[in-house]
Amino acid sequence: MDPAQSTSPARPPARRRRFGWPQRVFSQVLLMQLAIATGVTVLATGLFLAPLSEQLDDQAMRRALAIAETSASPRLAADLTGTPPSSRGPVQTEAERIRTSTGAEYVVVMDTHGTRWSHPDPAQIGRRVSTDPSAVLAGREVMEIDSGTLGRSARGKAPLRDADGRIVGAVSVGIEYDSVRDRLLAAIPGLLAYAGGALAVGALAAYLISRRLQRQTHDLAFSDISALLAEREAMLHGIREGVVAIDRTGSVRLMNDEAQRLLGLGPEAAGRPLDEVLGGGRTADVLAGRVTGEDLVTVQGHRVLIANRMPTDDGGAVATLRDRTELERLGRELDSTRGLIDALRAQDHEHANRLHTLLGLLELDLHEEAVEFVTEVVGVHRATAEQVTEKVHDPLLAALLVGKATVAAERGASLRLSPESLLPDRLVDPRELVTVVGNLVDNALDAVAGTPGARIEVAFRTEGRTVVLRVTDSGPGVPEERREVIFTDGWSTKEPPSHGKRGLGLAFVRRLAERRGGTARVAGGPDGGAEFTVVLPDALTEPESEHVPGPGPARGPVPGPVGTAVAPEPAGEAR
Repeated sequence: MDPAQSTSPARPPARRRRFGWPQRVFSQVLLMQLAIATGVTVLATGLFLAPLSEQLDDQAMRRALAIAETSASPRLAADLTGTPPSSRGPVQTEAERIRTSTGAEYVVVMDTHGTRWSHPDPAQIGRRVSTDPSAVLAGREVMEIDSGTLGRSARGKAPLRDADGRIVGAVSVGIEYDSVRDRLLAAIPGLLAYAGGALAVGALAAYLISRRLQRQTHDLAFSDISALLAEREAMLHGIREGVVAIDRTGSVRLMNDEAQRLLGLGPEAAGRPLDEVLGGGRTADVLAGRVTGEDLVTVQGHRVLIANRMPTDDGGAVATLRDRTELERLGRELDSTRGLIDALRAQDHEHANRLHTLLGLLELDLHEEAVEFVTEVVGVHRATAEQVTEKVHDPLLAALLVGKATVAAERGASLRLSPESLLPDRLVDPRELVTVVGNLVDNALDAVAGTPGARIEVAFRTEGRTVVLRVTDSGPGVPEERREVIFTDGWSTKEPPSHGKRGLGLAFVRRLAERRGGTARVAGGPDGGAEFTVVLPDALTEPESEHVPGPGPARGPVPGPVGTAVAPEPAGEAR
């Protein structure tokens, strides 16, 4: 064994863990929310503590002033003016009683000269106060925080008046400032506890929100999300399939360029309800999920679409649309070509039989019988073509009917025009009527297939510029409860062809009629079959005054059955 092969593959060098700003959305959002919660908590705590000290100072000064005002009674004024200052005098006794009962640091009573008549330290009685008493002796109440013989205190001073209202002194009450600071410090732990609790709740909420965001973003980084968004936009607008995203309320969330083209909508459709932008109908039902299944066929405007819908986890859905208009048209043309080939094959077989018959007549020297036989055969085909062109002056439509008559004869059915039919050569869009007639005749041929005495009748009637088409068959007919549903996109009772879906022809017929402001409906025929009636307003041009249409074709001869090259648009197979 090669030693080089026996060695284990080298491990890639371990990547060093770098500490820095995290890349995941979950981590970034969590850190930002924690930073915000912490900052708000610290700021709120600071803003609360800043005025708290001032509030406590104000409360202490007001309390001291209230005690001073309560103490400054006329009786105390009488004791002040009637007795000398003494450590055992009535003023000192009353002041100490008030100080003890209120918890004040001191209660000092002074006369108009600022001399103390009371003090917690009896040695200070008879001495002048340490602060200026002029304001309170002038009759004003004073609140302040100042330092005196007993230290720093919150003070309240009130003038002392006798029974006649004369100022005879003042009462000064002090509350130890250390008690105010102790109250402030005592409030901080509770405040920090509340702040810590609020911060913990905020951190927990931030974690839960971040975890939810982590699940919704699949733990991606912001750069990954940006790249995915760019890739999604490139993919949506680059693919050749229509993509429509619908939210849980049934409104359009997004729509790529191809979907806008296929549905005939613009960017303004985003955010609007699906039924509003599409106007209802099968396409809206398929995209909204009211019709379920795979590869659902729908017709939007003149396009044949194949739709698939996939629900999303948030209750919405994403639908894809594929354009099969061209494929359906080619498939129908292939079906029509195959029908013509079958008709030509039958005519070839019939022509061979006629040649053999003619050859036999000639070999038997029955010349007159041979001439009559040839005349009869030629006359039948000529009569069929002349019968159609006398009533239908448009060459495309006449050629279609002659070809369909040949196909019908090959299938054992008869196709004829009603005696009252007449269609002038003034069609605005002949191919539109060819589509309608081709679909209805093909439907009728399928309906009468295999029935004895199969008959199909086509009738044209004009009312001004309006063309009224009626196709009647002798088939089994359409049950009354299905006479509306057969015009639905994709509805059919037959197996689909090799090239695509069925159930489109009658939907096209109705769509063409409604686009012109007309109607397409089905009813029971006189012979028990079905009778389809299509009204096409403004299908004819205004007649020219100098032109009088004759019985023959207006634009040249109509080709015979073997020369028919007109293929209808997607044929209807609703029955």
